[in-house]
Amino acid sequence: MNEFTISLVSGGAAGTATDLAFFPIDTIKTRVQAHGGFLKNGGFRGLYRGLGSAVVASAPSASLFFVTYDALKRSLINNGTPAAVSHMAAASCGEVAACMVRVPAEVIKQRTQSMQFRTSAQALRHILGNVSGEGVLNGLYRGWSTTIMREIPFTIIQFPLYEYLKTLWGADGALSPARGAVCGSVAGGVAAAATTPLDLLKTRLMLSHGKVGVWKLARQIARDEGYTAFLRGIGPRTMWISAGGAIFLGVYENVRALLDKNL
Repeated sequence: MNEFTISLVSGGAAGTATDLAFFPIDTIKTRVQAHGGFLKNGGFRGLYRGLGSAVVASAPSASLFFVTYDALKRSLINNGTPAAVSHMAAASCGEVAACMVRVPAEVIKQRTQSMQFRTSAQALRHILGNVSGEGVLNGLYRGWSTTIMREIPFTIIQFPLYEYLKTLWGADGALSPARGAVCGSVAGGVAAAATTPLDLLKTRLMLSHGKVGVWKLARQIARDEGYTAFLRGIGPRTMWISAGGAIFLGVYENVRALLDKNL
């Protein structure tokens, strides 16, 4: 129960801190990737639009991730699974669990960020009203498969690299929160850059006015905008997740160390 509580609280604190600190960079990334480009989708206006949906979802989604990740990682390692495989499997399952909360919030957030709606509440009412005709559940989980396609490669790169850097820098993976933040920044930046094409596809799917297949969308982007379009937003995405990884994993390690001493 203590391990569950530590993972729950540490993950929630990490997710909330990251979203609050770097939300404007995420908004810039979304507008760069949206069809029509940065200026057409709002430029530098209203960089905190959509913050409400992000804050509401950040703590529960991050908590779901770390509760799943920590428990499964311990179980796999204790049963003799190699560390790298344990980290990849646990992180992948953690991301699937987190996406149950993250995807609906991301759909609402990105539609507000790209100026389709003035507030998160308006975006939510639009989906609940089934204006697109695809159904409320499909509307809330628009881009689910692409988000999973993005998150699993991302986390397979990020968390084994993060755990490896921790073992290089600290005995048995135990290191100061500051060093943990640096390891998180490096791991997050590498994973973010590598998965930018998948992130662009996810953004376009969530912002489309109607349901569209991912492969059809990919072919359309390649035909109309060229293959370099898949790298749009790589700068702000890498910067945001690199800096965000420092806060996300730094706060997680800091809160976890604090709770370990007091629970």
